[in-house]
Amino acid sequence: MGKNNNGKSKISVTNFSFYYGKFQALRDITIDLPANKITSIIGPSGCGKSTFLRSFNRMNDLIPLTHTTGKIEIDEKNIYETDVVELRKRVGMVFQRPNPFPKSIFENIAFGPRTHGIRDKQVLNKIVEKSLRQAVLWDEVKDNVNKSGLALSGGQQQRLCIARALAVEPEVILMDEPASALDPIATLKIEDLIHQLKEKYTIVIVTHNMQQAARASDFTLFFNMAEDRAGYLVESGETVTIFTNPREELTEQYISGRFG
Repeated sequence: MGKNNNGKSKISVTNFSFYYGKFQALRDITIDLPANKITSIIGPSGCGKSTFLRSFNRMNDLIPLTHTTGKIEIDEKNIYETDVVELRKRVGMVFQRPNPFPKSIFENIAFGPRTHGIRDKQVLNKIVEKSLRQAVLWDEVKDNVNKSGLALSGGQQQRLCIARALAVEPEVILMDEPASALDPIATLKIEDLIHQLKEKYTIVIVTHNMQQAARASDFTLFFNMAEDRAGYLVESGETVTIFTNPREELTEQYISGRFG
């Protein structure tokens, strides 16, 4: 599982463990994630799903006293031996609640490219339009790109944040419960958008919503929490298999709502 067209995984995780100080949050995870697919991570609260997701672009580095063992590779390169600025250009992140900068729609999207040295207004104009089109937001905002991003609806703000992530041309997009703060119609728009994006990007989503995982992902990882509260991977596989014929009884119990 998890190979791209060259027979390689986009993301390879080997014996990966994560610690907050002495507390072990993730234990010994080994998994390959496929290129140009949507992988969902499901499991009860506190089992380390978001910690695992944030490991892929080293967001956890910002938290004091954390450390890891094992390795994570993207295209066979160890991310802990990679320049972190370059890594975060390749691995974009969309958070649970929309978090536009208090700037115009245009400046929200131009921010990343400018950070990476692009100053030419015509080039920035093209990047902004392309990113908004990819995020299926262009037609709604094209006449108001100088309006504050904070003036948009919640669903539009989340698509703006996705456009902002796309503007630096990442290869991987991480989404931490990207629709949990949205209404059902906005949620379906985000799910439709994610499906369109997988043609060009590898997408990893954390979700508490079983229906969303079943609808919106190709592969699913099910995490649980051990007695010492360390998160571990119970089972992984194609989403349709995980939801209709899981190997592990624990997976069946979680999916059917008997715990979690």
